[in-house]
Amino acid sequence: MDTDDRRRAARTALEGLAYGDAFGERFFRIFRRPDEARRLIATRTIPPEPHWHWTDDTAMALDLLAVLEEYGEVAERPLAERFAATYRADPGRGYGSGMHALLPRVAATPDQWEELAGLLFGGEGSLGNGAAMRVAPLGAWFHDDLDRAADQAARSARVTHAHPEGVAGAVAVAVAAALSARGDVPSLAAVADRTPDGPVRQGLLRAAALPPGTTPEQAAAALGSGRRIRADDTVPFALWCAAAPRARQEQGGTPAPGDLESALWTTAAGFGDVDTTCAITGGVVAARTGVAALPEEWRARREPLPGN
Repeated sequence: MDTDDRRRAARTALEGLAYGDAFGERFFRIFRRPDEARRLIATRTIPPEPHWHWTDDTAMALDLLAVLEEYGEVAERPLAERFAATYRADPGRGYGSGMHALLPRVAATPDQWEELAGLLFGGEGSLGNGAAMRVAPLGAWFHDDLDRAADQAARSARVTHAHPEGVAGAVAVAVAAALSARGDVPSLAAVADRTPDGPVRQGLLRAAALPPGTTPEQAAAALGSGRRIRADDTVPFALWCAAAPRARQEQGGTPAPGDLESALWTTAAGFGDVDTTCAITGGVVAARTGVAALPEEWRARREPLPGN
């Protein structure tokens, strides 16, 4: 594949990620009124805010794609420096506590990025969902080579998430996005096969085994939907939402709609860390479907990406 083809595939996944991120972020305040949130989701009534701003999920995905475009692969120190510079320019994008602790230090001593990432959370490194939330464009970029997609995802994760489960979450999402960019709804079993063993992989296998007719609320209860902000309680649910049409068909059920809008409404119904779960789902699904079919109202409301 040439670089232009890779860029187009990755940019498509990025657009879906940004739509999911901005759409999901609107629900955080609404979730304080659960009955109202459920009504909006059941009737597919979009949140009322006229402007849908994206968060750190999209900001970090933009940095990751910029590094891929410049180097053709993940270059860890330049990626760390980009993350730190973007954070310094706009720290109010919804970054988690780990990034508030890490990125100012990386800005001051970028050559120590690896050591600094490993010092988070008592020296265990972060096992949060932040490496997974930003990685779908990378999976789309390397969709011609699943092994390389997994390896590059792991490299991108370790810049901020040194814990093996933080890395595993990124690998799983990148593999799912790569499969999706090939034109198919990703198989959760196939994703699990390339995900390092541990809680993320076990969650993917539980997701693959959920019976036909499982609702998003039931899936979230069984898998988690990011309430703990960990990769293992975020990635399996988000990828179940992205893979629901295939999973239901394989298990003898009626295929669910496979479009991006339906996938994002399904994901929002799980509540939890909804901007991140929707960012993951959006990036994976859009790698297959694109974003052209989204309602015009969504397109008018979402904050544009740089260069658009």
